[in-house]
Amino acid sequence: MPGTIGWLLREGERIIACNTGLLGDKHLLIGATRVRNEALILRDTLDYVGKQVDAIVAYDDASTDRTLEILCEHPKVALIVTNRSWEADIEARRIAEGRHRGLLLQTAREHLQFDWMFCFDADERVTGDLRGFIEGTHSRECDGVRVQLFDAYMTPGDHAPYQADCELLDFRRFFGPERRDILMLWRNRLEVTFAEHHAREPGGVERVATGLYCQHYGKSLSVDHWEETCDYYMRHFPFDTYGRKWRERKGRAIHTQSDFMRPLYEWGDRLFANAIKM
Repeated sequence: MPGTIGWLLREGERIIACNTGLLGDKHLLIGATRVRNEALILRDTLDYVGKQVDAIVAYDDASTDRTLEILCEHPKVALIVTNRSWEADIEARRIAEGRHRGLLLQTAREHLQFDWMFCFDADERVTGDLRGFIEGTHSRECDGVRVQLFDAYMTPGDHAPYQADCELLDFRRFFGPERRDILMLWRNRLEVTFAEHHAREPGGVERVATGLYCQHYGKSLSVDHWEETCDYYMRHFPFDTYGRKWRERKGRAIHTQSDFMRPLYEWGDRLFANAIKM
């Protein structure tokens, strides 16, 4: 394909075709995600996203829990790229983000016909109508959508741990006003590609709109998960950009303010009106 990057499967990687009936159809919207050890929330994630997309492709990064089994069992998962060897090296982890998503996009293009792709993480819940956005007039005016993401927080009266197979949407009451606009949705055009330095977002998307909202639960599944997250960023990401701030967050899972010392808000118009773009 002109303009694309050719990603090759490495030793330990293979493609699993799960629901082959999804491979022959033309799809309006498919989902793509890379996961590692997300068994706690994954079934709810796939059920939630599956209501809006026609098919899902996933990269399983050497999970040691039931993540791969859950992916294989779900009726909307068409393809899985699995990896048996997880790299702990900091630089390798940084490069892997873009490579894995690039390989997913390439694999989807080789085996599925689709107009749009939605790239999501397991701990995110986009609250708007993805299909409605694409099918409406907005999609004619743009080739990509930056979704407005807000972090959910555990607070003194709301810090019970998340339990498997519960609904994650609206699981926490309070959110920080810090807003990250992330390119999660884009039209399938050949100039849209991932490079190793791209990480979360692809390059080549020209006309980009900002719309829709997303609840992010990476900081609020449980106190134990918060501590594990702190340790993960300290061990596997550069210290100056990630490690230092996550070291300072250890032991501070319960919040009365956001991590940036701002008031917390309930999900809704007041949160959006006080949003601060990061």
